[in-house]
Amino acid sequence: MLDRTIAPEIKDAIDFNLHLKPAEKFTLDNGVPVYSINAGAQEVTLIELVFNAGNWYEDQNIVAGTTNFLLKNGTSKRSAFEINDHFEYYGAYLNRNCYNETANITLHCLNKHLKDVLPVVEELITDSIFSEEELAIYKQNQTQRLKVSLQKCDFVANRFIDEYLFGFNHPYGRYTSIPDFEALHREQLLKFFKDYYLNGKCVIFVAGKLPADIFEQLNNVFGHLPLNKNGLPEKTYDITAKAEKKHRIINDQNGVQGAIRIARPFPNRRHPDFIKSQVLNNVFGGFFGSRLMSNIREDKGYTYGIHSYFQNHVRDSAWMVSTEAGRDVCEATITEVYKEMKILQEELVDDEELLLVQNYMIGTILGDLDGPFQIINRWKNYVLNGLDESYFYNSINTIKTITPREIRELAQKYLVAEDFYELVVV
Repeated sequence: MLDRTIAPEIKDAIDFNLHLKPAEKFTLDNGVPVYSINAGAQEVTLIELVFNAGNWYEDQNIVAGTTNFLLKNGTSKRSAFEINDHFEYYGAYLNRNCYNETANITLHCLNKHLKDVLPVVEELITDSIFSEEELAIYKQNQTQRLKVSLQKCDFVANRFIDEYLFGFNHPYGRYTSIPDFEALHREQLLKFFKDYYLNGKCVIFVAGKLPADIFEQLNNVFGHLPLNKNGLPEKTYDITAKAEKKHRIINDQNGVQGAIRIARPFPNRRHPDFIKSQVLNNVFGGFFGSRLMSNIREDKGYTYGIHSYFQNHVRDSAWMVSTEAGRDVCEATITEVYKEMKILQEELVDDEELLLVQNYMIGTILGDLDGPFQIINRWKNYVLNGLDESYFYNSINTIKTITPREIRELAQKYLVAEDFYELVVV
């Protein structure tokens, strides 16, 4: 019997041996790969179809995002209302999202209703019609939403910092304007839909307490579609970063708060420094106990929160420091950010602080392995970035074994103030 008078032993997270549950892979009749995680206690399944249909492949701004959004807004058989009513009737949740390189359709559903909802998902990726009425409603709503968002300094800052880093003609640096919505036409959406959904490149990810016939169900619904028949077009973009690195923008003359973005280009996750740099990033500003939070939030009181992170792009990335602060302390906040960079370049992180960061990072990974949906999401990131499970174990080993000297060397290499773009929007 458990003796509750004795406290349980406390162990550091870095002492745990984490294991990534292997994903089972099978292939549909049309060559579409399917990665699955069979785990969990509830009779619920997640199915995510990922297409190479992000804004990297569009010829006109926001065509990719609009096409993805309107997938759920009508086919030749069902109206937008009928589609939503069908999924709601079966207690299923269908969502779609568009990113830089990819776009997805995600379904959460009780296993017993898969046979009723999967054919409608297939209908969306083969028979969406993009009616003029739905497009007009979308353009009106998005235009109004954009007008409201443009009054917010943090929204404006996010747009401009990406343009400074990559250039406006690069998919990572491009942002939306009202004329972009006005220029949308149904024919553009239909062509993009045909090229990148109906005949597009697709990968499927499945997770949950999977029914025994999940492969047969997926193959019957999606295995006959003309997916993955054609190769992707070769689209390359040059990064044309701004020459000037310091920018101050007045978005609201009466604004009392400024949005601060400090960022530099950074290699993607396949670079040998990426994993080690994640440790440095967490020491610097990656979690609530970081140096930026301790200094700028706790000590100075300039902001409610400040964070540094790596942008999650497939081809190129960026290292970003993001915060909002009072208008009168924006410049002082920036000074403190550079001060923390310099300290990391000059001084070794002590063992106690490093252990805290290591435990935080391992604990975060442990949380990310809690359940089939979280596990398949990690596998999705690996597959889409051309990685395998060795990346997981290399990450664990790097976090556990990195030294203060390596962290200082990385800071000297990457936390160089002159390499960062600096933006304040008030």
